[in-house]
Amino acid sequence: MSTARPAEGARLADVLKGPGYLKTLLLSGLVGIPVSLVAFWFLAGIHELQHALWSGLPHSLGWASAPWWWPLPLLLVSGVLVGLIARHMKGAGGHVPVRSMGAGMSGTSTAVLPGVVLAAAASLPFGAVLGPEAPLIALGGGLALLLRDLLRTEATPQTTTLLAAAGAAAAVAAIFGSPLIAGVLLIELVGVGGVRLFAVMLPAMLSSGIGALVFTGFGRWTGLQVGKLNAKLPEPFTRLDAPDVLWGLLIAVAVAVLQHSAMAAGRTVATYVAGRTLVRTTLCALGAGACAAAYALVTGRDPQDVASSGESTLATLTADPQAWGIGALIAVLLCKAVGYALCLGSLRGGPVFPALFLGAAAGLLLSPLPGLGVVPGVAAGLAAATAVVLRMPVSSAVLVTVLLGNTAVTPLVIMAVVAAMITTELLPGGPRPAG
Repeated sequence: MSTARPAEGARLADVLKGPGYLKTLLLSGLVGIPVSLVAFWFLAGIHELQHALWSGLPHSLGWASAPWWWPLPLLLVSGVLVGLIARHMKGAGGHVPVRSMGAGMSGTSTAVLPGVVLAAAASLPFGAVLGPEAPLIALGGGLALLLRDLLRTEATPQTTTLLAAAGAAAAVAAIFGSPLIAGVLLIELVGVGGVRLFAVMLPAMLSSGIGALVFTGFGRWTGLQVGKLNAKLPEPFTRLDAPDVLWGLLIAVAVAVLQHSAMAAGRTVATYVAGRTLVRTTLCALGAGACAAAYALVTGRDPQDVASSGESTLATLTADPQAWGIGALIAVLLCKAVGYALCLGSLRGGPVFPALFLGAAAGLLLSPLPGLGVVPGVAAGLAAATAVVLRMPVSSAVLVTVLLGNTAVTPLVIMAVVAAMITTELLPGGPRPAG
């Protein structure tokens, strides 16, 4: 019997023993601490400013809640600020959201980080229909490279890749509340295999694990709120039936068409804005505000159902589905989809959070179909929307499964992801990865 190790195992040992790798691994673990702390304060600041603008200020002016027209001045200000940042600051405030996912995984230049932070702060609290994930991923990758420079570590292509991935993974773990999601996302996003995959994933997993611990512990210590992505459904669910699967696949196709259309419209808006950034960014932001105002005027509900990322609204939507009538669901889907497309091509933020809300709302709207329940309907909608915006099937399935906290729907989630990705491939124009 041969005692020689397989070539792959020998190469792996060589990587681990290679000069500088263990030092880089240790540095990657340390990266998780500052990135998680910065992510915490960034999200806490966004949350507090959003609360002040949408609750504190209306109360101080004598309103019990934000009036229907409230999104108009806030998003007008947002459009002007983002337009100025995009025109005058390095990096134009970060990537346009419709092309932003994964942009920070390769490392963001430290020179553009101020613009990224300011543009996100000028977008998210003011009601942009975007999430915080893309700016934080860029911030995590950039901070990792900044720490490398401060510690005067050699800047080789390998250390740049590993540390940027570690910083981005720590940010992903903070945003989605799970180091597991960060690890799976890195596997698909880095797009490598074998020894190189192992070499990249070790620092990323170490950083995301440490970062998640620090992020959670710091939140408990300070008592500050940073918002939490949550789609836990109160309805118990133990097994799938044939109607759940059949209707779920149809829902996945419908949601894929909706999400694909929103992304395509967002790319059109981005092309339009590129000509005259300040004026056209302001017009698009004002248009998104008009969508939220129209929704509130017609339904009598909170304009924040349409404005903002949908993170907090998603939690209330899934926790109490009966509180939403069919008319309100149709209105929020139409208005938020249009506002989302406008913000995707003009303001700054991430595309994932609003997509999750749109998918959940569509699934809930269609859940009264014969033989279908709320849980499989929402699961299929979430899976399809996530797959279209991420373009990463395994990451999408893991994210939705963790988000729902119910493994009984995992087979439907996987099938919905596949159906959604095939649908977007076949639609006119074909998909374009957001990264």
